Amino acid sequence: MSVSLRKIDDTNRTAVLALRVAPEEEQFVGGTLREALKDAEKNPHANPWIRAIYADDVPVGFVMISWNVVPDPPRMIGPWYLWKLLIDSRYQRRGYGKTAVNLVAEIVRAEGGTELLTSYVAGEGEPWPFYKRLGFRKTGERDDNNEAILALKL
Repeated sequence: MSVSLRKIDDTNRTAVLALRVAPEEEQFVGGTLREALKDAEKNPHANPWIRAIYADDVPVGFVMISWNVVPDPPRMIGPWYLWKLLIDSRYQRRGYGKTAVNLVAEIVRAEGGTELLTSYVAGEGEPWPFYKRLGFRKTGERDDNNEAILALKL
């Protein structure tokens, strides 16, 4: 199965808006595309870059990054920050999240980025093991939401 990142437009917006994580994961992901779009609108200085994650021709999730921003920690993490990653509960544990993060890392590297940052909320079922398997390391820093910041060297 081929995984790709595609722009969200009128042809796929409804399908991507319908994607959801399992209820027990909502505290870690921060909700739906609708909420991510609101965050992007409230934070245009974060230069949000949003793409649907597709498995062949089926939307299975979305990703949002801050695109080459000037860092202003702890409020603005960057320059390249994986802000949101959501894989619909029906499509989890199939490698789509891993492949999507790897695709984002390739794009960032091609743009001259040397590391990709992200953060996570700690708690039972937290995403730290997922990110650790991908090669992210804890930086020892926290963002303004007190989330642990992780870095992936590119």
